Amino acid sequence: MDGCMHWWADGGLEGYMVTRFHPETGRPYCLDRNTCMVENTDTLFATDSHTLTHSGRARLEQFFRTANAFSYAIYGHTDERASMEYNQALSERRARSVAEVARSVGAVVERQIGFGETRPVAQGHNEHAWRQNRRVEVVCYRLPE
Repeated sequence: MDGCMHWWADGGLEGYMVTRFHPETGRPYCLDRNTCMVENTDTLFATDSHTLTHSGRARLEQFFRTANAFSYAIYGHTDERASMEYNQALSERRARSVAEVARSVGAVVERQIGFGETRPVAQGHNEHAWRQNRRVEVVCYRLPE
């Protein structure tokens, strides 16, 4: 094992791996990485807004207080119904809003990125696909078991 002293890339994104040593064994380790939350933006924001609803904020605060991760990455996504430029900006603002909630409860956010409409999970030009593509994904970085 190289102690995770490397640069990683994931679908065009890049990040760093910090050398971490287990407090008991002194051996280097990497953090486990997994998508720990995918939330439809309809439950967090009003249409065409990056301002969290009261219930959306409460849901996120509860999540970040109990997820027990070392740090987080937050990714915003939109559907395709506006211009690419508009969707990109909206997804960035929504990712930032979620990251602000995480930070407000003491969580460490390593990155917040808006992808706009560029990474759909559902294909089609219909409400069913659009609903699935409007989402915020949270990736948790945890200490290995």
